[in-house]
Amino acid sequence: MAKKTILSAENISVGFKVRSSELRAIRNVSLELKEQETLAIVGESGSGKSVLTKTFTGMLESNGAITGGTIRYQDKILSDLKKDSDWDGIRGKEIATIFQDPMTSLNPIKTIGSQISEVIIKHQKKSPKEAKQMAIDLMNRTGIPYAEKRYDDYPFQYSGGMRQRIVIAIALACRPKILICDEPTTALDVTIQAQILDLIRELQEEYKFTTIFITHDLGVVASIADRVAVMYAGQIVETGTVEDIYYNPQHPYTWSLLSSLPQLGNRGDQLYSVPGTPPSLYKDIKGDAFAPRSSYAMEIDFAEEPPMFQVSETHFAKTWLLDPRAPKSEKPEIIQNLHEKMVALLKAQAGGIEDVER
Repeated sequence: MAKKTILSAENISVGFKVRSSELRAIRNVSLELKEQETLAIVGESGSGKSVLTKTFTGMLESNGAITGGTIRYQDKILSDLKKDSDWDGIRGKEIATIFQDPMTSLNPIKTIGSQISEVIIKHQKKSPKEAKQMAIDLMNRTGIPYAEKRYDDYPFQYSGGMRQRIVIAIALACRPKILICDEPTTALDVTIQAQILDLIRELQEEYKFTTIFITHDLGVVASIADRVAVMYAGQIVETGTVEDIYYNPQHPYTWSLLSSLPQLGNRGDQLYSVPGTPPSLYKDIKGDAFAPRSSYAMEIDFAEEPPMFQVSETHFAKTWLLDPRAPKSEKPEIIQNLHEKMVALLKAQAGGIEDVER
């Protein structure tokens, strides 16, 4: 049975007034989010990932605004909401966000437990006693040891990984339908990263929420996402299932991101990095925004913006290389047969772990 659409964005544009100029951070983006799926939004810093998802919770900075398009959440038009008070029934309660740095989300002079309880009292209308018990339960579920004793601790008494678990607990205290995870593991070491990703997956299965996962790390995407949207210069340039993006990528920018995976590098070789820099979003962009950085660019890429071509029922890419008139182009050698390479890599890693355990 096909999953229902819970949120959709149609031709969304976002601009920021900076002095006498306008920065066009999002340029005509369309996106659909299905119930209980995990959608990963990937791309370099500055590609518009966080700005796009801030429009879903009305959290754009004061100099930013939606300048075009429509955002629908269930039966509500979110793009029509203007005041903070209009968002009271949506932000946190229906759509919650976990940010990259937990210390920006936690009040340093309030105890951990009181911060979770406050949210439960506000959004679930529970008594202080009920809220405290529910908060302790959430702390247990998110892996906080001795939760009852640590309820009265302050944020500085928790490690980075534990603070991130508390931020997840606070987000879940609202019982949201959609959870936005904005690079929630970037500041953590690899072991803690894996624990947090596992925790989000387990909680999603238990609470049946939908997840938007923002990241620049394609390695993370493979382990957590159902579908992927690749963003560049304020646009979605490719979207598909994880299998579509990893094993049949079509846009040269996606090729570059995959080529940058450190797991594909050989010992002693220089790791691949995407050449050049992203374009200025203060200026009008002509053609394909990635063309100046791409060795696959054709004349038309510098003159006319490509449409979104359909590759399959689940897979779309915004590149002139998919036009029937375009010459055939082979993707970079490093990502050819990527499926086999990744399988071999996982086997080698598993073998290494076994050797250590022996």
